[in-house]
Amino acid sequence: MSRPIQLQVNGQLHALQLEPQTLLIDGLREVLGLRGTHQGCDTAQCGACTVQVDGRAVKSCNVLALQVQGRAVRTVEGLAPAPDLLHPMQQAFSQHHALQCGFCTPGFLMCAVALAAEPQAAQDPIDPQWVRHAIGGNLCRCTGYEGIVEAICEGLVAMRQAGTP
Repeated sequence: MSRPIQLQVNGQLHALQLEPQTLLIDGLREVLGLRGTHQGCDTAQCGACTVQVDGRAVKSCNVLALQVQGRAVRTVEGLAPAPDLLHPMQQAFSQHHALQCGFCTPGFLMCAVALAAEPQAAQDPIDPQWVRHAIGGNLCRCTGYEGIVEAICEGLVAMRQAGTP
């Protein structure tokens, strides 16, 4: 039996009717039509489904939609400040060719942007080994990780300089 739920996604409040067992990823993709969050392994191993909940990276295939009621959910669609502008992390991924097929990219972006809240992101220079460890829950089958790590290091610096969340 469905239940009323209110989700705040990308700054907008949505009143929905969902089954109690609805996963966050299904609510985002199937109910709200936010298909930038990709469904990969369904076991919280690959990170393709990563979104932010209250600024923290969360694998949306492993969270019930009911669990995030009253909390701020941000998806990859909510990163860019305007339709014709990219978020600094998106710009860094583009500049470093940190994507190939693009399937894992939204999850990496959401994880990377969440790293800005970590104390290590304030250090100069940002330690690539710390970044490698921090993105360990996100997998890419196409690119290798050099471009991704370089993009995240550069993106974190750009975010800091721009004051961008």
